[in-house]
Amino acid sequence: MSAIEEKQQLVEEIAERLSSAKATIVTDYRGLTVAEVTELRKQLREAGVEYHVYKNTMTRRAAEKAAVQGLDDLLTGPNAIAFGLEDPVTPAKVLFNFAKAHKALELKGGIVEGRVVSAAEVASLATLPSREGLLSMLLSVLQAPMRNFAYAVKQVAESRAE
Repeated sequence: MSAIEEKQQLVEEIAERLSSAKATIVTDYRGLTVAEVTELRKQLREAGVEYHVYKNTMTRRAAEKAAVQGLDDLLTGPNAIAFGLEDPVTPAKVLFNFAKAHKALELKGGIVEGRVVSAAEVASLATLPSREGLLSMLLSVLQAPMRNFAYAVKQVAESRAE
């Protein structure tokens, strides 16, 4: 296989990841040791997130091919890209928590469900509760009126029994 064919195949692979990912977060990993990068990759893999280092030109071509707008400004210097294929919050949480512990990792921004987000927006996304936590909160809010009604009926029944 020639070098051009390999590059075309790589662009196809990146374009497919960009179009299928719910969240794509670009990071600058300069300053991290090999052990730290290995630990980060392990944490991301366990969370179901793909993390790759690609040349910026290949990523730009793939973004153009996948009709993804807004990545060009983030693709300066050495970058690694996290692809959240299942959940848009998980890669943000893992990367944000790792960046808090390792100041060398810089979150540049990315694309979350088709919308370009800044590093600050990635950080705010990371501080959201998990999906299960949000569902639990919603269930609690939905149960509150019924619980209060049942409590009031019980109080009325007890007062009449006396």
